[in-house]
Amino acid sequence: MDTIYLDIALIFISVSLIASVILQSKGAGLGGLTGADTGGVFSARRGIERVLFWVTIGLSSLFFLLILVKLFISG
Repeated sequence: MDTIYLDIALIFISVSLIASVILQSKGAGLGGLTGADTGGVFSARRGIERVLFWVTIGLSSLFFLLILVKLFISG
């Protein structure tokens, strides 16, 4: 019963993490989603791409920490 808030937070963060990853690969086309080589040149992240990149890193770190907390609480 104590972990219900933790479970809700994990669900919210996992959905947000999935959305941020999908939004990052939106510009790459369907080939980028499957891992195919698009033949493009790597470019620097600017503007919203850079923010989305750091948001994805933050969400994945928070997700990892919450999973560790859940393991320590339940076990």
